[in-house]
Amino acid sequence: MNGLTVRWSLAGAPAGVEERLASYVAETSHARFTGMAGLRFKTWRVRPGEWFEGCYAFASDQARAEFQETFTAGAADAPGSQIVGAPPVLVEACEIVAVAEGWDGFRARSSGS
Repeated sequence: MNGLTVRWSLAGAPAGVEERLASYVAETSHARFTGMAGLRFKTWRVRPGEWFEGCYAFASDQARAEFQETFTAGAADAPGSQIVGAPPVLVEACEIVAVAEGWDGFRARSSGS
């Protein structure tokens, strides 16, 4: 699978940034990416005080390249950049070797735990 990682540093970010990012994902970003053509899945990850990232898996090299090109061109103005107060520190293509779904299944959204 054709992966992409976009990471923002949270070092020096404003207080409460993690909650603002979580609200943005819940209220806007999740819906934007649900059902997106060419995207297999996206996850949002955070290490409070360290980093926030989006991890994408695309259906093809072309879908990844098109998204990466468009995202990179506007990265400084992306919602994550606006919330964090800085552009991403990493935009990196990768190959996803495999994804396994565990016995307890997949949950589309976190309930906070």
